Amino acid sequence: MSKNEAVPMTTNRPYLLRAIYDWISDNNLTPYVLVDAGFAGVRVPPQVVKNGQVVLNLAMRAVANLDLGNEWISFQARFSGVSQAIQIPVQAVLALYAQENGQGMMFPAEEEGGDTPPPAPGPDDSTPAPGAADVGGDKPKRSAPHLRVVK
Repeated sequence: MSKNEAVPMTTNRPYLLRAIYDWISDNNLTPYVLVDAGFAGVRVPPQVVKNGQVVLNLAMRAVANLDLGNEWISFQARFSGVSQAIQIPVQAVLALYAQENGQGMMFPAEEEGGDTPPPAPGPDDSTPAPGAADVGGDKPKRSAPHLRVVK
């Protein structure tokens, strides 16, 4: 192989997800993940999907058995008091951010056939994230995430 040939590399998305997750958690903030619920292989309760997307709380107090793998994110979470197994292909993740201040990282939407830009947020994307909201009974009101590039 010559120096000018590009060496194919694996996606950096799972590595960035783990790093951003650790950074958010180390700062005692709540990591939320925005997922393209229509992506092949996404397994989430259908009642939490809104506009083809779902926001999930990944805080250690909200999930059990969290695995941020190279191909899949998997964990157990309670929805309406019922524990469910959640599986998300890493490529279905659109953003990972801190709930409290919106800092984190957005990722381009991907399809099996190529990249597509993420959908524009709708007027009622201010829905609280499911998951840990069952703890304590009442769901706190939260505003829409405000993402900005982390340098």
